[in-house]
Amino acid sequence: MVTRLVLVLGDQLSDDLSALREGDAATDVVVMAEVQAETDYVPHHPKKIAFLFAAMRKHAERLRAAGWTVRYTTLDDPENTHSIPGELLRAADATGATEAIATEPGEFRLISALEDGPLPVHMFPDDRFLCSHAEFEDWAEGRKELRMEWFYREMRRKTGFLMDGDQPEGGKWNYDHDNRKPPKAGLDAPRPMRFTPDETVEEVLELVRARFGNRYGSLDDFWFATEPGQARRALAHWVKTALPRFGDFQDAMVKGEPFMFHALLSPYINAGLLGWREVCEAAIDAYRAGDAPLNAVEGFVRQIIGWREYIRGVYFREGPDYTSRNALEATRDLPEFYWTAETDMACVAECVSTTMTEAYAHHIQRLMVTGNFALLAGLDPHQVHEWYLVVYADAYEWVEAPNVIGMSQFADGGVVGSKPYVSGGNYINRMSDYCKSCAYSVSQKTGAGACPFNLLYWHFLDRHRDRFEGNPRMAQMYRTWDRMDADRRGTVIAEGDEILARLDRGERI
Repeated sequence: MVTRLVLVLGDQLSDDLSALREGDAATDVVVMAEVQAETDYVPHHPKKIAFLFAAMRKHAERLRAAGWTVRYTTLDDPENTHSIPGELLRAADATGATEAIATEPGEFRLISALEDGPLPVHMFPDDRFLCSHAEFEDWAEGRKELRMEWFYREMRRKTGFLMDGDQPEGGKWNYDHDNRKPPKAGLDAPRPMRFTPDETVEEVLELVRARFGNRYGSLDDFWFATEPGQARRALAHWVKTALPRFGDFQDAMVKGEPFMFHALLSPYINAGLLGWREVCEAAIDAYRAGDAPLNAVEGFVRQIIGWREYIRGVYFREGPDYTSRNALEATRDLPEFYWTAETDMACVAECVSTTMTEAYAHHIQRLMVTGNFALLAGLDPHQVHEWYLVVYADAYEWVEAPNVIGMSQFADGGVVGSKPYVSGGNYINRMSDYCKSCAYSVSQKTGAGACPFNLLYWHFLDRHRDRFEGNPRMAQMYRTWDRMDADRRGTVIAEGDEILARLDRGERI
């Protein structure tokens, strides 16, 4: 006799899931569903949808092979209610179950949907993460600033990763200063491991192409891993071919090289195909074997047990209203070129084009190109947040929102970042080769052909002076601005005003 339903969501494709541990394969029924409420709450990139549907279908088969009864609803099932609560209720009607259990979703939207649904759902903690909500709250309690670096050190101590007793291996907690090398001529970046679509993936691609083929983003050349074995092969490939140089060049950008030395494991980790411990241990094992330097391995471990865990802690601590915050009162609409890549700014065009094709861009492209422009131009942070949620295969609100609302757009007023991450064109020129092929001149500060990033950088600082001039990390910027000739400052502001007016008119920038 069925006693309960066990809900498994599309980003919970892990064998070691709290809801599965609490369930009983002999009596309980697993419920998995492809529903429009999840594909459409924002119009997700078709590659993200295809990746998740294919991975979900394969996970359902693994659960059946492990002895579970699985009720799986495909998107084109004519009986599909197209919501998670609706599919739970339909499963309850079919099986006689009167309650369900689940692992806590990673978005307040879904938590509320389950809490408000007609079927009682008991949610267990998602213990696939290193840091629980309670542990993060205890760490954050009483702190004036929630700085990731201090949290990261606690996670290093907790795991023992790269530790020598109570001290960090190599004598330093953080090797970030070694990880900011600009790209050099002839830099040969490896490609991530690619997987040829099998029958299951092809069926999903046909479905997604028919339903979502007119959305932002290309479904062509789909190569993602869609099962744990493939994801582990992708991890091993990256550790061997790219990890040794990942640290040095993790901030570098090169035209036509969308991946550089980045792992591209985040879609797999965030969906549950890989766990945080196994990816960190694979990198650390390479260091122990002498196959990867400490700066590369520490930088990767920091992203996983430091930044990723910290960001999740912030999301759940700050609450459901986090995505509506707008500390800088930015209201400008997202320009069309975020959807088309039709802009004369070579850096933005390159990063948006990569995103359209791959459902991916690495963290510096996200933070210092598309995010930087959005912040400089005063774009509405909620629109920016939704764009990032739409376009990336690794984006779920728990990880995307604090990265965008907090780190990228400073819309949370400084919860995540101690200062806004803004720069002029010089940073992009130093860390990339984009400026060499740009219609604008990065060396030109004003006048025809001046880089918009240069003008908007100073414009941003000027219009937000009351908020930021007292920030010690920004004092030097304001001193530089104040030393400029008054006429030049006036020209910068006037030309910055004109760029913003052109954005408002929908003109090409």
